[in-house]
Amino acid sequence: MLARRVIPCLDVHDGKVTRGVQFGRAEAGELRNVGDPVELALRYNDQGADEMVFFDITASAHDRSSMVDVIERAADCCFMPLTVGGGIRTLDDMSIMLKAGADKISINSAAISHPELIQEGAKKFGSQCIVVSIDAKRVNDDRWEVFSHGGRKSTGMDTVEWARKVVGHGAGEIVLNSIDADGTKAGYDLVITKRISESISVPVVASGGAGNLEHMAQVLETGKADAVLAASIFHFGEYTVSDVKDYLSSKGIPIRTMAALA
Repeated sequence: MLARRVIPCLDVHDGKVTRGVQFGRAEAGELRNVGDPVELALRYNDQGADEMVFFDITASAHDRSSMVDVIERAADCCFMPLTVGGGIRTLDDMSIMLKAGADKISINSAAISHPELIQEGAKKFGSQCIVVSIDAKRVNDDRWEVFSHGGRKSTGMDTVEWARKVVGHGAGEIVLNSIDADGTKAGYDLVITKRISESISVPVVASGGAGNLEHMAQVLETGKADAVLAASIFHFGEYTVSDVKDYLSSKGIPIRTMAALA
């Protein structure tokens, strides 16, 4: 059985890590400053994180240079793979971040508006570099739809069907963000995570709802996810990555040890 991954996520605004209370990466005035992204990345690297996700939430895309600087500095001091998302709309955007030191590129809105970008990115950089992030919301008892615009606008697309489509286009990984669970700390959405995990052939990263260690074990076991992504519980010191890995290991869930990561 493949080792499951533990992935901290850093929302970066104007070169600083911030964290909103609820889904949608709140407006700048509603964000709480957490710290320097490179310092946090190095902390999680030392704790044994399997990967790191940087999400650029800067309102305008004109100042991409600050995010490039963050990735360059993080890549210089961290050994774990780095994923970058937020405002990436073209192959040139992808190339800039990969050259800065990113290992993977995450796209969301651009994948919805221009699905061909997935295929073009996979062809040029390899499927392993292309991650599609999906924001899903339950709209009735048995249907989850894909939302855009920070979780505010429904696309009308069925989440499972969209996941299958993006994999067909060449996406090498899916990050599934539960709009309903995000910010609640009540646990991941196990139902839709399991449905997508069982419907596609690429890894699924569960995001949204992590409040304790058991939530992470549940989404890996019951939800069949390949990895867990979390932010607040790491940033505010509730748990370390090592705490998560020790707990998962005690539950018999395979994880990568620090020795294996070295």
